[in-house]
Amino acid sequence: MIEEREVSSEKAVLIGVVTQHQDEEQAHEYLDELEFLTLTAGGIAVKRFTQKLEMPHPKTFIGTGKLEEVRDYMQAHHIETAIFDDELSSSQLRNIEKVLNCKVLDRTNLILDIFAKRAQTSYARTQVELAQCQYLLPRLTRLWTHLERQKGGIGLRGPGETEIETDRRIIRDKIVLLKEKLKIIDKQMAVQRKNRGKMVRVALVGYTNVGKSTLMNVVSKSDVFAENKLFATLDTTVRKVVIKNIPFLLTDTVGFIRKLPTQLVESFKSTLDEVREADLLLHVVDISHPNFEDHIASVNKILDEIKSSDKPTIMIFNKIDAYQHETIEDDDLVTEKSKIHYTLAEWEKTWMNKMDNKCLFISALNKENMEEFKEKVFEEIKKIHISRFPYNDFLYDEYTEED
Repeated sequence: MIEEREVSSEKAVLIGVVTQHQDEEQAHEYLDELEFLTLTAGGIAVKRFTQKLEMPHPKTFIGTGKLEEVRDYMQAHHIETAIFDDELSSSQLRNIEKVLNCKVLDRTNLILDIFAKRAQTSYARTQVELAQCQYLLPRLTRLWTHLERQKGGIGLRGPGETEIETDRRIIRDKIVLLKEKLKIIDKQMAVQRKNRGKMVRVALVGYTNVGKSTLMNVVSKSDVFAENKLFATLDTTVRKVVIKNIPFLLTDTVGFIRKLPTQLVESFKSTLDEVREADLLLHVVDISHPNFEDHIASVNKILDEIKSSDKPTIMIFNKIDAYQHETIEDDDLVTEKSKIHYTLAEWEKTWMNKMDNKCLFISALNKENMEEFKEKVFEEIKKIHISRFPYNDFLYDEYTEED
């Protein structure tokens, strides 16, 4: 299912819809994210198409007139890939391919392709392969046209089993095998978690590409792979960290994203177990992103789905070095002040009130405010440690780091 291959930059058009549930601003923002996903997968988005509809067209996602406009543009500019911003049904894929006569991908397929490219360990590759099989199963109808029937010998000349039925059976069998393989790995990981003793566990969570791995490297002095691309980290990384006189385990987890495919949430269940079993969550946010509050809401929604929203949490606003706000001129009497005009100090005051002072503003890349970060994390870990070991006089003497 997953093959190592060099991906050359192929041109693609991006297609989205403006609906009653998704206004024009949101649609453009999702397409921005889709363009970043396309770039991460090794493609180049050359054109965007959007259409206002009450709801996506059940047969072709967008209207037939708009679809013909997309086809004409792609033929004129020799583009062979169309990427849609929502998950398409098997019938929609088939109908769109008939009109466009090109490779058609949806957001889910694109994310799965990136995951397949990024997966390094056997565990991650198995999880991705399971998600791919689950995605592929209802969409096999468009793949097989070269064989109609399989026929037996004398006395077995009935209609037999069609090619599509054979492949569905193979995929179902593979899904069962992959689930069994994941169960074995889950048991191994559960034993690993058990063998880590009763140290406090801290998990880094957040939207994809907010700087979790960079922060992990700074805090744990390790060398976790970090890159300015979506889903740079798929494999869970655990490091032992000591702040002052308390050791704890710090876990770097896979980043979340809006419209995250349900197949991935299910197949990455064990990766999310690290979040479920954590004692403290460090919710990392890219404050330089104009829609970081939407990202926070998306992460909180997934945390709620995996029943981890009630855990002690520190909000870490990262990338303060890249934050820029718009200003209002002194003689401008028309423009009303909004969130885009907030300074860092104003955001800090806002979120300090919301989070009961459990938030920090840092730059992991430039190591700004890292001492304040360590102090705040230490305070929270100490509370958990004392509640768990009321008579423990700690494993180490208290000390301060010297640069």
